[in-house]
Amino acid sequence: VSAALITLSGFSGWFERMIGRIPIAIASGMLAGVLLRFGLDAFAAMRSQFALVFPMFCAYLICRRLLPRYAIVVTLLLGIVLAGTQGLLRVDDVRLEVATPVFTVPEFSWRALVGVALPLYVVTMASQNVPGVAVIRASGYQVPISPLIGWTGAANILLAPFGGFALNLAAITAAICMDREAHEDSSRRYVAAIAAGAFYLLIGLFGATVGSLFLAFPKELILAIAGLALLGTIGNGLAAALGNESEREPALLTFLVTASGIALAGIGSAFWGLLVGL
Repeated sequence: VSAALITLSGFSGWFERMIGRIPIAIASGMLAGVLLRFGLDAFAAMRSQFALVFPMFCAYLICRRLLPRYAIVVTLLLGIVLAGTQGLLRVDDVRLEVATPVFTVPEFSWRALVGVALPLYVVTMASQNVPGVAVIRASGYQVPISPLIGWTGAANILLAPFGGFALNLAAITAAICMDREAHEDSSRRYVAAIAAGAFYLLIGLFGATVGSLFLAFPKELILAIAGLALLGTIGNGLAAALGNESEREPALLTFLVTASGIALAGIGSAFWGLLVGL
């Protein structure tokens, strides 16, 4: 049901008409607000694991100067080595294990329709698809939004009986794949999206192994690498949000409300930040 509503929203064109009225400055402010917590967490992690995170930060700065394209990879490898030497890795529980599908018969109920399907539709559109489109446009890409959303929903209808739900534009993943770090040539950044898809397939096949691997890493290492990877995207979002003086205050309000993390009626802060800015 949620997928059918997403399909209708896309092919009917109403979502694109709505999103077309949002100024780039406000959309960029929303994007920067969504990603801000990742940047803050990277430096907050220094409070509990300074000996781990600070060398990672220094390595990132040096690599940004000498090997900018591989800065995050080098920083991650250094973080793993440091965590190992400091005894912070918990590798005893890591096991190579292929995920095993479990057949579950789909069931329909009015309670699930009202309590799950409709909220899932609203949250997916407001918290992921709206920021996802904002990422696309803030990155300088012009794509037909209506068929993009419509076919996302159509694919979701086919996959829903198999447990695949709420396919969306995934704002944070999109931000990473469309950033300059992915490729200096904007016409070549699709390679990053294909690579992300391939990694998602691997993560799906070895879901249990990936889960135990993340648990083996110290939390501060994960926070640091995520925040550093998104620094460029946060900066680009702020630059686009605050560049136009006539739209600066609405964009700033959008950024602050979104960054606050406030959630009302089960809808994330990205939607409320957008609403306040408009």
